[in-house]
Amino acid sequence: MRTDVMDGQRTKYLELLSEKFPTCQAVYTEIINLEAILNLPKATEHFISDVHGDYEQFDHIVNNCSGVIRERVRAVFRHRLTAGEQADLCTLIYYPDERLKRVATAHLDTPTWYRTALSQLIELARYLSDAYTRSKVRKAMPVAYAYIIDELLHASPGEPTSRAAYHERIVDSIIETGSVCDFIKSLAALIKRLAVDHVHVVGDVFDRGARGDAILDHLMGYHSLDIQWGNHDICWMGAAAGSEACVAAVVRNNIHYQTLDILEGSYGISLRELALFAAQTYRDGDVLSVAEKAISVILFKLEGQLIERRPEFDMAARRLLGGVDPQAGTVRIDGSTYELSTSDFPTLDPARPYELTAGERRVVDGLVESFTSSRRLRRHIDFLYEHGSVYLTYNGNLLFHGCVPMRADVSFRPVRIAGRHLAGRAYLDACDRMARIAWHERTPEALDWMWYLWCGLDSPLCGRTIKTFERTFVRDRSTWAEQDDPYFELACRDDACEHVLAEFGLFGPACHIVNGHTPVSRRSGESPVRGGGRRLVIDGGFCRAYHSKTGIAGYTLIVDAQGMRIKAHRPYADIDDVVADGGDIYSDDDQLEVNDRPLIVADTDTGSHIRAQIDDLTALLDAYRCGDLPERGGSAGFVSPLN
Repeated sequence: MRTDVMDGQRTKYLELLSEKFPTCQAVYTEIINLEAILNLPKATEHFISDVHGDYEQFDHIVNNCSGVIRERVRAVFRHRLTAGEQADLCTLIYYPDERLKRVATAHLDTPTWYRTALSQLIELARYLSDAYTRSKVRKAMPVAYAYIIDELLHASPGEPTSRAAYHERIVDSIIETGSVCDFIKSLAALIKRLAVDHVHVVGDVFDRGARGDAILDHLMGYHSLDIQWGNHDICWMGAAAGSEACVAAVVRNNIHYQTLDILEGSYGISLRELALFAAQTYRDGDVLSVAEKAISVILFKLEGQLIERRPEFDMAARRLLGGVDPQAGTVRIDGSTYELSTSDFPTLDPARPYELTAGERRVVDGLVESFTSSRRLRRHIDFLYEHGSVYLTYNGNLLFHGCVPMRADVSFRPVRIAGRHLAGRAYLDACDRMARIAWHERTPEALDWMWYLWCGLDSPLCGRTIKTFERTFVRDRSTWAEQDDPYFELACRDDACEHVLAEFGLFGPACHIVNGHTPVSRRSGESPVRGGGRRLVIDGGFCRAYHSKTGIAGYTLIVDAQGMRIKAHRPYADIDDVVADGGDIYSDDDQLEVNDRPLIVADTDTGSHIRAQIDDLTALLDAYRCGDLPERGGSAGFVSPLN
């Protein structure tokens, strides 16, 4: 681009910026504000992965911020409150409704108890607010009590007696007017808001749990987050966009895991046509329910059609219905014959094994219509697109759910997509674009790619050969073993991790890969820390269905000004038990890295953004001073990213 063109564009930009900052004084003020923000402590990030629809587990982890609140309570009150009293305060913050009810039931709800609770909550909120600008704290406050909370947070121990009496009177009035419980709930919400500034969800909101919709409702109300799509998420996204194969896969999963309420109750997706068809067509009393058999056969027929029209997926070996012999009760897989768990295949035509019957076609059409017309599902999928992506680089960390397809020699394996062979970051970018085309344009190619991203070996969201057919119909469990991309083994080496990080522009010992997708079996001695500390796998079996396999209730990662630590959460029986005994999940803390010095905003991506703003403002100031732009008079304000 010619210099004169660049200069012209720069002048236009400064003219636009001058509308926000019309005078030198306005520019001075904002530069001072931004410089101050750069020196605030780095805010806390919370990484979660593989929730798999288990809302109760998710809700508890989010409420206790993976132990961050417990740590902050200990830091403020360790010399004044016993361990039991600290636990009671934590429980009041996590579950204020439940805790307040128990206090009332036990007749402990005296003015003294409320005054003590308010004092402790206000002191903790004041401590947490030190990491933010006053403007940002105000915006985080519940609107109804913002003025009162602001007054109480900025009281100081050394203030004049008259001022102290003013704040005491505020607290007394809160109790006397009967608004104390509501005020406590508002303070608890503010504390949780300040304890964690940003949440990363590294894939798989959906799957075998029954409340993926409730998790998304919760996330939609969260103040700051990003999502890296998991293969289960992309399958739901594909279903909502109209992919027949994705629709069948989602329905089959929910039938298999007996979580139909999310379809019928939460999203209004009717399964009546499927239920009637299955009952009229399939034999009852078999190893599978009639509905699961019906939708499974439909799925494998649709997959067979898709694989045939997309030879670039290189999945011909997965067209297994053609090898089924219902009379013999066997199937041919890779040249070998295996016994089937059922011989009930009334809709399978050996001459045309992948052709849907008229009844199956009616079922598919009805399900696709239900998925694509569900307003609530559309809102949730819109949210996943707006806040999600295949991968993200954030403050030196590379986040993606599954893998970057690799060869055994650590090079990135090229994959054909949209007529081109791409590898590494370029391939993941292309997958992201394809997913967005599927939602916004619904082209046949993009819809087929949504299915491939769900279950393909070269999918960065999956990275393994999914053996749904074998797990559904084949007795021999040796056929269930799934081939993994070489990435999963190679990324246990630090050199491979550094190669991946460099592909995404990240260099140095402070950079990490954060993955989910593959449950870490702590019970078997596996560690979430791989590749010499360069790769962190935080899928520890969040969902209750995985607890017996992993031995824990999930991993989460906490990154703050002090460093990084991985939390291994111990299972708990019931939320009521947590509230009743004042206990907690009691997360095991694995301090992964400790920073040489506490990090500040200047050390983060936000800091880089702020410095760029300061450079622009400095250029505007120079333009005012040298007369290139006239000051406009008046004043305006610029909203900084941390306000």
